[in-house]
Amino acid sequence: MVRLLIVSDAWHPQVNGVVRSLDTVGQTLAARGYEVLYLTPETFWTVPLPTYPEIRVSMPSLRGVQEFIDKFNPHHIHIATEGPLGLAARGYCVTRELAFTTSYHTRFPEYVAARLPVPVEWSYGYLRWFHAAASVTMVPTTSVLRDLRRKFFRHLAIWSRGVDLKAFSPGPKAKFAGLPGPHLLYVGRVAVEKNIEAFLELDHPGTKIVVGDGPQRAALADRHRDVVFTGKLTGSALRDAYRSADVLVFPSRTDTFGNVMLEAMACGTPVAAYPVMGPIDVLAREQGGALDEDLGAAVRRALAIPRSEALARARQFTWDAAADQFARRLAPVRRQIAHVA
Repeated sequence: MVRLLIVSDAWHPQVNGVVRSLDTVGQTLAARGYEVLYLTPETFWTVPLPTYPEIRVSMPSLRGVQEFIDKFNPHHIHIATEGPLGLAARGYCVTRELAFTTSYHTRFPEYVAARLPVPVEWSYGYLRWFHAAASVTMVPTTSVLRDLRRKFFRHLAIWSRGVDLKAFSPGPKAKFAGLPGPHLLYVGRVAVEKNIEAFLELDHPGTKIVVGDGPQRAALADRHRDVVFTGKLTGSALRDAYRSADVLVFPSRTDTFGNVMLEAMACGTPVAAYPVMGPIDVLAREQGGALDEDLGAAVRRALAIPRSEALARARQFTWDAAADQFARRLAPVRRQIAHVA
């Protein structure tokens, strides 16, 4: 049996694309006979992330990380994040000259710069150093790959994402019946890097609905009294929200993918977004959505897209295909790595 260790500083109870992708791909590979083990903050003491207390950062013991990996004795090590756990696992592999892979999920430098006076060049310098020792760094889209190549990252390969077409599927419009239409939906973290105010400030008829939680929620709800803030939804409640919306508005300019776009389209809901990294890949050639630097114009065009077209686009993304890509990128740990920086 192939033993795969996935190291991630992001894990449950966080609700985001990183956690969902790692969890789902791990489950898919486990169903194929892999033994998949996760090294996550659950194993160690954690502290709240400054400016974002909903996320807790692990404070790992280096000895604890070493013993955890030694005990499992994996055939493959994948380091998914660049935080304390990822850094400790990277050090373990580099010291022992073991091959490992990494993945790039988040435009961390832009997120940091949105909160703190830290130049993005400094953060990208750290990320470049972190990933340079990996045999392969997996990235979610072609546009991310091109962007990182321009920033002198090396050994890049695509690992795309999928959507659970059994969990997310078309259905009746069960929500928002008492609210004026059209119903414009946002789903995700309510945080500054998501650029939610671009959505909330749109001059468009109907009702804006925000599903999710985060550090900006209270301030935005107070400032935009005409917007419906539902808080975090999961399961059938989240599916009903997608199905009941007329358009999913994705205002982020910093996401590397945007799993919520696939979930919405799988429920038959078209997407409106900026023509930036993430949306330009998920909505290639505007299949299932509309892209425009004028977000309001994108919403108006998306409202005219047949729901069947959105569903057809979502069906092009499967977790089986994503797991195939992920498995092909993995490196046997006992092969000595040729490039360490």
